[in-house]
Amino acid sequence: MKNRLSKCSNVGKLISLIGILLMFPLLVLPFYPQDAIYAVSFLIPALLSVVLGLCICLLSKLGEKNMYMGDVVHRGNLTVLVAWGYGFIAGAIPFVLAKKLTFVQALFEAVSGWTTTGLSTMDVTVTPHIFLFHRSFMQFCGGLGFVMVMILFVQGKQAMNLYNAEGHPDKIMPNLRETVRAIFAVYISCLLVGVIAYVLCGMPLFDSILHTMGALSTGGFSNMADSIGAYHSIAIESVTVILMLIGTTNFALILLLVRRKWKQAFRAGEFRLLGVILLIFVPLTALSLMFKLYISFGEGFRQALFNIVSALSTTGYSTMSYQGWPPFALGIMILMMLIGGGIGSTAGGIKLSRVLILIKSALHNVKSHIAPEHEVSTPFYYRAQGKTPITDSVLKSTTGFVTCYLCIFIAGSLLLTVTANVSLTDAMFEFASSLGTVGLSVGITGAGTNSATLIIEICGMILGRLEIFIVLTGIYSAVKVLFRSRKSI
Repeated sequence: MKNRLSKCSNVGKLISLIGILLMFPLLVLPFYPQDAIYAVSFLIPALLSVVLGLCICLLSKLGEKNMYMGDVVHRGNLTVLVAWGYGFIAGAIPFVLAKKLTFVQALFEAVSGWTTTGLSTMDVTVTPHIFLFHRSFMQFCGGLGFVMVMILFVQGKQAMNLYNAEGHPDKIMPNLRETVRAIFAVYISCLLVGVIAYVLCGMPLFDSILHTMGALSTGGFSNMADSIGAYHSIAIESVTVILMLIGTTNFALILLLVRRKWKQAFRAGEFRLLGVILLIFVPLTALSLMFKLYISFGEGFRQALFNIVSALSTTGYSTMSYQGWPPFALGIMILMMLIGGGIGSTAGGIKLSRVLILIKSALHNVKSHIAPEHEVSTPFYYRAQGKTPITDSVLKSTTGFVTCYLCIFIAGSLLLTVTANVSLTDAMFEFASSLGTVGLSVGITGAGTNSATLIIEICGMILGRLEIFIVLTGIYSAVKVLFRSRKSI
């Protein structure tokens, strides 16, 4: 009992970690001293978070003896949900204290940051550098996840449970800490390479840091009103496409590529599906833009490649406005945002592996109807770990998730048509962007967006980043804990 009482609770650790992360924007001050007036706006929530986390650590009583395994799983989801919820509020406080945004706008900005969405209500042309860095750094950390960062420093009995509860499906090294270290090493290495590549292409250093963090985390916050399109540079666009593809690729596949296991990496189903999707939809979008916008096929292909990759990777960078795009091209963009990236990456959406499972299962179902009755086979697909059968439980879980995802997408889109008073196509685009944590916009989201619309999008971003079942089981666990508490009283 004494050992248990002396251990910090996972919630306390995560809250203290959030406080530490909130101090990082202060590193900008030596380079932009005019922003020093906003330092207190970050110090207050940062220090309060650290103190609160330490207090929870000292006062925590885990009561592990009375917990069933199901309670452990649910409590892991609840811990993750509480940590992210606190992170959203703590990340919003600097904007409110500095009187840059209203509370709803600030909460929207923080949720958009931590969930790596990239939708914004801020005018970046007049936003101080410290807040621009704060937004992008939230995205960078949100791409890894709070639990992933925490495991780098501490590791308790529930570390693997929390790791899974945050939506990380693969343990790609012999143990969890080595897995996290490998992912972190690749993430930081790509950050350094990306910044250098941007600078060599002519982008200013501060811009390079922000855009690399945004591209790798598939976040999409930019300090330019016209996003990547403001630079009018094919070289910068090319670097961004590469970084977005890295961000949307499963960490396990990236590790295989780093280790030069090319054959095993390229055999992975979601890697091949990504290539097939790009080969089909980039030319189709390019042709649509060419005929509608009266541009050359070359220019149409350039715009289509960048923006399709941005939508599919759920990054949210853009090179042009979508308000003049034809409905066919917008429909493809919505489809890309719904599909999303790799399941073990920083991307959102339904995820490529789930789409692959549904396609494989559908083809197998068709094949079973035309094959001889005595022939029995099990569909399969290739992951980074190798050949994986599509069992009934896997298919059931996948279809359940996709059904819930599409139902939420439909409901959110319909609600936006009411609150934002826009067409169904625009509402579908905007909510697909929110739910897929993409960040692309047709102009609905901005400084003048009403609170009701922002709240609907906030719900979409949270469900998209933490995945639906994690949020639902976390809420169920919270209700269960409260019910037990009231019953014991």
